[in-house]
Amino acid sequence: MTTRPDATATSRVRLAVCYARPGSGPGSVFLKEVEVPAGTSILHAIAASGLVRACPEVDPNTMRVGIFGKLKTLDTVVREGDRVEVYRPLTADPKQARRKRVQKTRATGTREGQKWLRGKSD
Repeated sequence: MTTRPDATATSRVRLAVCYARPGSGPGSVFLKEVEVPAGTSILHAIAASGLVRACPEVDPNTMRVGIFGKLKTLDTVVREGDRVEVYRPLTADPKQARRKRVQKTRATGTREGQKWLRGKSD
C-alpha cells in the first residue's frame, strides 16, 4: 500500500492582486498574478504580490480589501482564481456628489432637472 502526500501541504492557489492607482494612464493599474500556498489569507497574498513595494501609498491594514467587488476581511482565505482588490479611500462623499449633480441639472432650467421636485406637477 502506498501513502499519498498530504494534498493541502503541496497544493498551491493561483490568484490575482489588483489596485487602481490615482490618475489614469497605462501604468495606473497594478495587476499581478501570484501563486500562494492553499490556506493563505488576503493579507499574505497582497504581501506575496509585491504591491506594497510597487505602491508605497498602499497600507492593507488601513485600506479596504475585497474579492471580486465584495468587501472581505484581511484574514479571509483566498481560493483558486480569486481577484483580490485593494480599494482606495473615497475622495468625495457619494451623497454630496449626487446632490451637487442634481443642483447643477436643476440650475439649467430643463424639465429633466425639475421632474423630481416635490409638489410640482405639469
